[in-house]
Order: sequence, then structure tokens, then C-alpha cells
Amino acid sequence: MFDRPRSGERAVLVRLGLGAPVDPEDLEEFTQLAESAGAIPVATLTGRRDRPDPRFFMGSGKADELRVAAEANEADVVLVDHALSPSQERNLEKHIGRRVLDRSGLILDIFAQRARSLEGKLEVELAQLKHIASRLVRGWSHLERQGGGGIGMRGPGETQLETDRRLLGKRVQVLQKRLEKIQLQRETGRRTRQEIPVPTLSLVGYTNAGKSTLFRTLTGADAYVADQLFATLDPTVRRISLPGGTPAVVADTVGFVRDLPHELVAAFRSTLTEAREATLLLHVVDASDPRRDERREQVDEVLREIGAGDIPQILVYNKIDRLQQPARLERDAEGRVSSVWISAVSGAGTGLLREAVTERLLRAVRRATASLPPSAGQLRAQLYARGVVRGESSGEDGRMLLNVEMADADLARLAADEGVTVAIDYAAPALPAGDAGAFPQPALLQA
Repeated sequence: MFDRPRSGERAVLVRLGLGAPVDPEDLEEFTQLAESAGAIPVATLTGRRDRPDPRFFMGSGKADELRVAAEANEADVVLVDHALSPSQERNLEKHIGRRVLDRSGLILDIFAQRARSLEGKLEVELAQLKHIASRLVRGWSHLERQGGGGIGMRGPGETQLETDRRLLGKRVQVLQKRLEKIQLQRETGRRTRQEIPVPTLSLVGYTNAGKSTLFRTLTGADAYVADQLFATLDPTVRRISLPGGTPAVVADTVGFVRDLPHELVAAFRSTLTEAREATLLLHVVDASDPRRDERREQVDEVLREIGAGDIPQILVYNKIDRLQQPARLERDAEGRVSSVWISAVSGAGTGLLREAVTERLLRAVRRATASLPPSAGQLRAQLYARGVVRGESSGEDGRMLLNVEMADADLARLAADEGVTVAIDYAAPALPAGDAGAFPQPALLQA
């Protein structure tokens, strides 16, 4: 049902520069993706175009060159580092006489190989089915005819293609229902953690930046670590103790990559939810990567896409051992910790990181006015139970105006609750750290 390279398949890689020359770094990353899928790159074809060709994506001359390269190298599959339309993929396959897989299909294949949990496998299958839904015409052209007129040929009927689409739609519904049940179970566990005021730290970053190594260093958990793209897919959550005995929960997430298929962004709700509902993001960056700033922006773009772009984050520049630089901590113009330079392999700087996290979570308590709708009685009771309310009044529209003192991250989480607005009194000085644990409200963080 899904064309996926089998281990050891010989592959020709294709990467075109659209309006610019091919970037060697992008080509190297695509080569790593192909190798991660188990393919053996035997040839690479590059070129430059102002815009994609509607028939082959590449020009007809380049398509002929690709066919010759595939035949000369006895390739089994052609991997294209671009998103191809279904018609472009079919046209290339007919022209070359070999299977063609675009970037989205290749990443989906890697995810299919790496998913270990039931939830991860279901999410991958759902993403695959959505990806191939528009590609079902392949191989069924000879069956796309219904019976026409004539005795015994009249009446209801459907083509093989329509049958496949109907069965695929039913399978998608089954997967969605199973995932909803698993999501409810995961949400129950997450809600249980939130009932106890424990902040959640989520490790995010470009794939192969060292998130899982850092996760293992911080938690002592036996997480899978490998020098390869997408080594970690299934979300892993562990509890740790920060300096001063402050408890926290750390979640490891899937690595991001440029041009991450939208099917995966939509399907991998479990691992992305851990990032979307975190108190603080630890954005892990490969400090030795010459394109680290570009990678960082690509991760931020995906975070914005999944609704986590406004969550407070600390940049964690990892792999300083490759640069032979010392561990250090950097602050922004307001004096807050903005980045920490560490080596997750050697452990250098991880103590600074723990202190930085503690400081960002607990050091400052601000005064603010929280405006709650009349229906938010339970939220009001939770605020009083936390001991953060310093006064209360009523607005003309019946809203409850609470004067609160809370940590920045907690105020951000409170502001994201439906119908709630928060006005921070920036004129008031930040108060000394008190009982400023994470506010246990299951909502997204907002700046």
C-alpha cells in the first residue's frame, strides 16, 4: 500500500536549487535522511530551476538524465528532496521506470521504521494514509472502468479506485478513534501531573541536536541515543529534582527538520502536545552546526505552527566539546537567563542548566490583575487555593478582577485560559521567589 525503500535498496538522490544553487548542507542532510531510511545512495543529481516544472518538477532534459543515471547505477528507487504532486510523482515513475519517493514520503518511511509505541505506530499509519490518499490512481488505471450499458452491466457499482478510497477512509476513521482513546489516557496522566504544581520542561530542537542525550543526562533514564536523524519519535517523560529540591517533569520530543511534512505535524499530536503544554521549553541547538541560527529559526517556525511559539524557552547550545569551548550562561537585556552552553555527552554545563531552569521558573514573582469571566468560579477557587490572590474586585460587566502575585510562566499559562486576560504591573518590582510553583491549569502558555 505504501512505497517504502527496503533496507539496502540502491537509490538515486535528486535535489534542485529553485532560484539559487543547491546548498551542500541541504544535500548532505537529505543524504542522511536517505541513509536513515536504509537506502544506499549510488548517485546524486543536482540542478537549478527558476520554478518547478508542472509535469516532472524538473525539466524534461533533467528527467532524461535521471533515467540514464538510474539505469547506469542499477538503482531501485529515486528519492527527490522536494514535495512532489501526485501527478509529478506518477509521471516521473512512468518516465524513469522506477519507484519515486518525495521528501515527505521518505520522512514518513523513517518514522514508520522508528515508531515503537502503539500510539506512535498509529500516528505514523494515519499520516501515511493521508499522504497516499491522493496517490491511489497509481497502478489502477486498468480497473478504473465501470460496466457501461448492456445486459447484466447496468446498476450500481464502483471502480477499484473508489473501493480503495472508501476502504482507506474507513481505516482513517478507525485510527482516529483509537488515537482519541489513547489521547484521553495520556491527557488523564498529564492532568494528574498538573493537579500537583510541578512545572513541565520540554526538550525541543532540530533533529540530531542531542536532545535524547541531554534527556538521559538530566534524568538518568535509559533513553535511546544514536547519531542519526529522528532517533527519537515516541514522547518520553521523567521526573527530576532541580536545585533546592524543586521537582519538575522533563519530556523528550521528536526532532524537527526543515520542510517537515504537514501530515506529521498534524498526526504526531502526542509528542507535540508535550511541547505545546510545557511550562518552559529547552530549545537544544547543535553549537557545532555552522547553520545553527537557521536551524533554530526552523524549529521556532514549527513551534509557531503547532501553537507553542509563545512558550518561554531557554536556548541550550549543546556539543561545546566539539568547539572546545567552556560552559557558560548568557542573559538577555532584562537580566533573564537566555541561553546556556553545555555538552550533554560530558556533562559540562548541565549544572548551570539546572540552575538556569530553576531561576526562570521560580526566581521572579510579579504583580498582575487577572480578569476572569463570571463562569470561571473553579479557576478563581484554584487561584485562592494557591495563595496567590492579594485582592479582588468586580468589573462593570460582572467579571472578577483578581490582584495576583505569580511567576512569569504561571501568568503566561493563566493568560492562555479561555476568557481570561492578564495585565502585568511592570511598574512594580519583581518580588523575591516564594511559593511560585507551576500553576496547575491545563492550558497553553502565552507570552
